[in-house]
Amino acid sequence: MKRVSLKIHLLVIAALCCSIGTLSAQKNYARAKIKPEKLVEINYGPIVDPHRNDDAMKAFRGYGLGQFIHWGIYAIPGNEWEGHLYRGASEWIRSWGGSSAPKNWAYIYDNLYKQFDPKDFDARKWAKQAKEMGVKYLIFTTKHHDGFALWPSKFSSYNISGTPYKKDIVKEVVDAYTAEGIDVFLYFSVMEWSNPNYMGKKPVTEEEKAKFNKFLEYTKNQIFELLGNYSQVKGLWFDGTWDASWVSSYKYTYQLEKDIRAKYPRIIIGSRFRNDEYGKRHFDSNEKLMGDYEQVWERKLPKEVDWLDGNAWEAVMTITPGDWGYTKNWENKYIKTTNDIIGLMMKSVSMNGNFVLNFGPDGTGKMHPGEDKIARELGEWMAVNREAVYGAQNAKGFPDTPYGYFTRKDNNLYLTIFNRPIDNIVRITVPSETKEIPKTATLMLNGKMLMLKHADIGFDVDTNSYYDIILPDDLQSNRPFVVKINLMGAADNKKKGVDAHM
Repeated sequence: MKRVSLKIHLLVIAALCCSIGTLSAQKNYARAKIKPEKLVEINYGPIVDPHRNDDAMKAFRGYGLGQFIHWGIYAIPGNEWEGHLYRGASEWIRSWGGSSAPKNWAYIYDNLYKQFDPKDFDARKWAKQAKEMGVKYLIFTTKHHDGFALWPSKFSSYNISGTPYKKDIVKEVVDAYTAEGIDVFLYFSVMEWSNPNYMGKKPVTEEEKAKFNKFLEYTKNQIFELLGNYSQVKGLWFDGTWDASWVSSYKYTYQLEKDIRAKYPRIIIGSRFRNDEYGKRHFDSNEKLMGDYEQVWERKLPKEVDWLDGNAWEAVMTITPGDWGYTKNWENKYIKTTNDIIGLMMKSVSMNGNFVLNFGPDGTGKMHPGEDKIARELGEWMAVNREAVYGAQNAKGFPDTPYGYFTRKDNNLYLTIFNRPIDNIVRITVPSETKEIPKTATLMLNGKMLMLKHADIGFDVDTNSYYDIILPDDLQSNRPFVVKINLMGAADNKKKGVDAHM
């Protein structure tokens, strides 16, 4: 790598963070403590401790890298149909309307399952690729908003058994990924466009209430069917929970979560599942987390670690700007590079989060060639630097650095460098209250020990200490690289300031 910063990748990350920073007051991403006199009585709020710390959640907090797979019959059209281009997210194509949509599109789409026969699908191949990429957990779409189930559900005829393929895709995926040591979470949409008992609005009439109650029971049956069929599953990932019909069903969804947790106490459920009686999702009206971890970070990242309030969290991210399902044509779109993705991942891990990268296979079961390329390149990077990712946490006590991102595990500090200094001197700031200082520095790219020395730079009334790590002049890399810094305790790291009166 030339001695220039990988600015494009940090700019992508900055754009994601800044886009939410401007909205923080509206969307309350940076949550303020509510004064006691402002607290409201809540009967349908959180069920579990938001800082749950059993083995399942300890594993979740240490995953680092996950994979999302959006797959269903929407992969057949991708984002187009017989010369008509769909401008929305490809997995929403069933909702296509207006003058740009093909005639009778909903009818055409609802019958696409009759030709769903993914002859190139091999769950073991997917799982092997994910393993080589460094993935620790998978989120897999069992049923999206169209209502088509990728397992042979007893509660709906609109499922995989009615296709030419016929075999249970969910089982194949769960078994293959579990065999590779990758934990599986099942995505489940509670929105279902094709179901006559579903409605987006709040049911008002007795007839509407009866219909939607049937839908709620059907939804419960399918959720428990999935958990009963695939015992290896570690968590449920819910979607489509924003419609007024679901929001108004807070008594039912509260009891449903209690029922799920009673039967499967180790199951992990994020904050997207339900809301309190005041309609607040993710966080209740007193700003308490509604689930085991934060799920507000979809195609965005928090600006700083303090925003998370110690909660577990994940960022789910697309490779294209906004498509989750298969998109045939990647031209004329910004496609995130492997370096972009490494940057997003390391920023997430540096704030105690997991980073989940989405893949959208085509109708035959093959990944997009661009996804294959990223999986290979990211896997090559993870093979060298995974120590800085798995089980790593925020490097509390060490301030943010312009070079890239700090992560920490035990007595090792990891600095993933995106912005290589022109003079090859990486200067580490150690505040006086931090009772540890760098002992050794190693370049993980080749295991080479680097020169490390204390730098007394003589700033007036400056209580920080500084340590310089010298990078080799001949270091060549077209990827961010990691310096592993072993820390040792310091009896007193406080440097007395010098006030030179002039």
